[in-house]
Amino acid sequence: MTATEQLRHEHEAITLILAILDKLCQRLVFKEEVNPEHFGQVLEFIQVFGDQCHHGKEEEFLFPVLEAAGIPHADRMLDVMHEHERSRILLRQLVAAWQKHRAGDPAAAGAVIRSARDYTVFMTAHISKENNVLFPMVEAHLSADRQQRLLEDFERLEIEQIGAGGHERFHKTLDFLKQTYLG
Repeated sequence: MTATEQLRHEHEAITLILAILDKLCQRLVFKEEVNPEHFGQVLEFIQVFGDQCHHGKEEEFLFPVLEAAGIPHADRMLDVMHEHERSRILLRQLVAAWQKHRAGDPAAAGAVIRSARDYTVFMTAHISKENNVLFPMVEAHLSADRQQRLLEDFERLEIEQIGAGGHERFHKTLDFLKQTYLG
């Protein structure tokens, strides 16, 4: 596996968690019960797996390597980094709305739904841009050896961010939520 293949696989997992988030929000739309533990697991997946780990890999290792390699159109990396910041703002809005909902605020369900949809739409476009623009640029300019070293850096970051076996735990949670909400 190459570094970009790992990042694409992570995008698949993030896309799946966004589909689960959508299912949970559909329950809110129809004023059905939403399991707070499951919603919390979705938020944790997004915050830790998606942001700290996945975006961390890109920001701490991938982008500096591309910049050092003198990759053309490096300004696109800056755009992607700005998008990471925007995703964090949207995520904080979603978390705040969920906390208000959990505290019993009757108007907060609508805010949760709007925030989740805003986040999902944004992240879907962001993932597409990385998969179709950024990663092909990486693959065209970095050697197999450099990609391998990046992959090793990614693995170290995972252990630092989520601990040994953390990646697997998140995938088990994802599999459980997938079975529960996506059949």
